[in-house]
Amino acid sequence: MGIITSAITFSGRVGNVIAYKRNGKHCLRSMPELVRQTDNTRRAAKWFGAASRKGAFIRNAVAPDIDIFCDGEVVNRMNSTIVTAGRNNHAGLKGFRFNRHAGIEKFFGQLPLLTKEGKLHIKAQKLLGYGDAVRMEIKLIATRIDFTTRTVTGMDADVVHIDLEQPFTGADLSVDVPGKGTLIVTLQVRTFLKDGISYNRQYNAADIIAVTGDQVPDKVVAKSRPRKKLLLLPSELPCNTAPTKNGQDPVPRE
Repeated sequence: MGIITSAITFSGRVGNVIAYKRNGKHCLRSMPELVRQTDNTRRAAKWFGAASRKGAFIRNAVAPDIDIFCDGEVVNRMNSTIVTAGRNNHAGLKGFRFNRHAGIEKFFGQLPLLTKEGKLHIKAQKLLGYGDAVRMEIKLIATRIDFTTRTVTGMDADVVHIDLEQPFTGADLSVDVPGKGTLIVTLQVRTFLKDGISYNRQYNAADIIAVTGDQVPDKVVAKSRPRKKLLLLPSELPCNTAPTKNGQDPVPRE
């Protein structure tokens, strides 16, 4: 891997040389002369491509409502998270950080609790990790995505501002996005200094705190009626004969 140090940079492929940007540096690498792929590597490449497209779709769906700057590795990190979670395991996105430098646990000694109804409760506590900030903004974002049609079917958000110079007595937020698709809930925290927002990546966070699918109603199981017992008939019908006398068979009359 080579690093471009000149003022002229580029990205893409020129001949057998590929230029790309990694960790803020412009790098070069050459293409291999021969690539041998097995069936497993082809399947892995196909799955990684599908995961990359899904990751781009999720970011484009959620990003318009996120107000913080994501880190430069958010694309690769999300793709890796999707690949690790497996196919259609959207719940594996829970805990993903759009900013790897800080998570929401940095600001709360007791993490907020989210109910199934979309209500977030933050207990009264001493808020932590905000440096010289005087105000904190907490934003709850809910985005419903239909991965089958690749559409965003709904979005809702709720915001609360907290004066950090006063004791924090708790807060409640709520979102409601009915409809079809997977619901991705993101909690964002931004801090503000006296002269405006803090752009320090250590004091801003946005984490996916919940991922839920469609509400599938429970199946109603019909109770089967007990079968009636059939009347069992004897294998041979008894013959009505006259009783014997002194052990001799009766003599029929002429």
